[in-house]
Amino acid sequence: MSRTWYYRLLFSYFPIFFLTVTILIFIAFVFINDISRAETKKADRISSNYLADTVDHTIRDIELSLMEAVQNDQAYRDYFNHRVGASSETVYAIAQSLRELTSSSSWIESIYLYDNMNKSIVTVSGPRDVESFSDKAWIEQTVSGKLSPGWQPVREYDGGIIQRAPIRVVTVNKDMPLPFGSQGTLVINIKMSSIEQTVDNMVNGQLSFMTILNRDGQVVYNAHLDDEDATEGRVLNTLTLDRLGWTLSSGIKAGNLFGWVSVISYVWVVIAIVTVVSAIIYIIYVTRRNYKPIQIIMNRIEAHQIRTLEDSGSRKDEMKMIDGALENLINHMMDYDDKKKENVLLQRSKLFNSLLHGEHLDQVAARLEELSPFNTVGESVRFAVVVGEINRYEKGFQELYTRGEQNTLKFALMNVLQELSRNKGMQCWAEWVSADRIAILFLSTEDSSEHDMTGQIRDVAEDCRFWVDQNLRISLSFGIGPIADGIGTIRESYTGAEAVMHRKWLMNGDVGLAESGEKSKPLIETYTYLQMIADFVKRFRMSSGQWREELEEIFAAFERNMLPDEDIQSLIQAMLQMLSREVALMSDELQEKLSEDNMNKWLKSIEEAATLADVKALLFEDLTDLFRTYVSVTETKSYKAMVNEMKSYIEEQFANPDLSLKHLSDRFQISGKHASYLFKTEFNMKFVDFVTELRMKETERLLCTTDLALQDIAVKVGYANGITLGRVFKRVTGITPGDYRRAKREHPADES
Repeated sequence: MSRTWYYRLLFSYFPIFFLTVTILIFIAFVFINDISRAETKKADRISSNYLADTVDHTIRDIELSLMEAVQNDQAYRDYFNHRVGASSETVYAIAQSLRELTSSSSWIESIYLYDNMNKSIVTVSGPRDVESFSDKAWIEQTVSGKLSPGWQPVREYDGGIIQRAPIRVVTVNKDMPLPFGSQGTLVINIKMSSIEQTVDNMVNGQLSFMTILNRDGQVVYNAHLDDEDATEGRVLNTLTLDRLGWTLSSGIKAGNLFGWVSVISYVWVVIAIVTVVSAIIYIIYVTRRNYKPIQIIMNRIEAHQIRTLEDSGSRKDEMKMIDGALENLINHMMDYDDKKKENVLLQRSKLFNSLLHGEHLDQVAARLEELSPFNTVGESVRFAVVVGEINRYEKGFQELYTRGEQNTLKFALMNVLQELSRNKGMQCWAEWVSADRIAILFLSTEDSSEHDMTGQIRDVAEDCRFWVDQNLRISLSFGIGPIADGIGTIRESYTGAEAVMHRKWLMNGDVGLAESGEKSKPLIETYTYLQMIADFVKRFRMSSGQWREELEEIFAAFERNMLPDEDIQSLIQAMLQMLSREVALMSDELQEKLSEDNMNKWLKSIEEAATLADVKALLFEDLTDLFRTYVSVTETKSYKAMVNEMKSYIEEQFANPDLSLKHLSDRFQISGKHASYLFKTEFNMKFVDFVTELRMKETERLLCTTDLALQDIAVKVGYANGITLGRVFKRVTGITPGDYRRAKREHPADES
């Protein structure tokens, strides 16, 4: 498609746009330069003040700490109080003090004491003669009285033979003894290099500089500014350091980005005004030239709508006429596209259902190429149908989400399936076949075995189930049908997937696989199950504990024959109804437990179970409670019957940590002492010993058959912790649990 007019318009306005924006940018540079210069000066002032305060405080702290140390040292007082023949101990005590003071700060170069009367010096290494002292010149200036009080200008200090070259120091003299004595002088030399290093560390050498001048205006130190650059730097701030008598000048180095702009800032303003005026003239010219294509369009529209214009009697706005013509054309196109999309979606859904049910398969390959999302459908492709279902659809999905949210989540689920399938190198076509079920038709063109294709589909289903559960908070189940070689066998794959979804309780997880050629298996002879249920009811009615074995056998038959969930629910309902007819009339309490409302609650909870194991657990729990009620009604009130019931209850609840005589008394409505007496009389055994024996037998079984830790075994058999269990086990068996486990595993034959 040619875009000549587009480029024509673009390049027509571009030059004036470029010039205008350029001028505005330069004007912005001018203002930014002024702002940046003010901010730079402010930042430099803050930095310089901080630097000056740091140096001043450091010098002051050194001076105060030295004076405090000297004033508190007894050796200095002894030295000046005994002028004639001061002891060598006092002299060397002062030398030791001077060494400690010198090493107290890295800024201190040296400290020594000058004695006016004896004309001698005490240094860190001991007494020295003035004539041979390296800093003799400074002593002479001190004695002459020419020095002003306080810190002196920077000078060169000769440290003697231990120092090859003189170093720059600042010096302060303190009259001794403190505070205003005249008998001697304490000379403190601070290294100028330490001050310079501090300045260098606190000044950004790439952007700024600092110059330090003494009282005479001489340069003491230039920080980050070479001599050849000294005239090019711009001084922004000047401040004084009264203690040292210095003046600190700081600023930025030459090469400021906006400096040259500010020189001609007014010139740029004039150029900007001229540019704007020129832009207005140029825009008028370009607009008149570029209006010609619009005029041609208007002529063509007027030619087609001349009758309408004559009827209206007025000429409409040109842009409104163009907009109306385009809007009319767009509406016609949108209506056509909507009808076409609806027709395609309807045909696609119809084709999908035809494939699942094996109907109307004439020319199906061509229709698949046209309507399906599959890229290619050849003769050697393989298909597989997967049926997915939203678990707890009514209680979970519909109650939590609105209708619009449900549609959005279902659409997202279809997109997730397609994305995961592409990652596995497969193609899929998903359609919702009911409110809570989605059918997915997988196509694989790779030369892979049926086992590999089934594994890939299972991975897609597992990944989809996990992703949807983590991100959309929706629980899904999938039934995977057998692989179909060709389009005509898709129906068998769909039938197998449906059969798997009818047996969700028997799934190993939330993804189930159908066997090859599997269909919905018919229910085996009803008589067989009814006979098993009748035996169970008979055992239950006879108060025999074998009813549990009968119920276990019924559930084993369910699993062995792979009954669908609906058939299992029907048989359980028949079981409860038969049990109600046999035992409900024996008491009002049994009638209440086996009432229609209660049985409906049981069936509802069973229907919401996730697996067959959960169904069995729920049913066993309810029937166990019902059995206790039935036994309490049918048993006589004799002590023997009560004790037998107590024994059965203890055998069932021995792992309950709360099991005690008080628990039994509350359960059977007798006193604890009476319950203990009945148990002892009937079984010649204490209640505690009986419970301990049951727990020890279970402990021995768990030690032999599992790898559980002793703490976990203790919880399972009713003890609070493993220490208590170990103590009781050793008291009963004479051996620790760990030794018992090792012995049984080393000699497994002894278990028999």
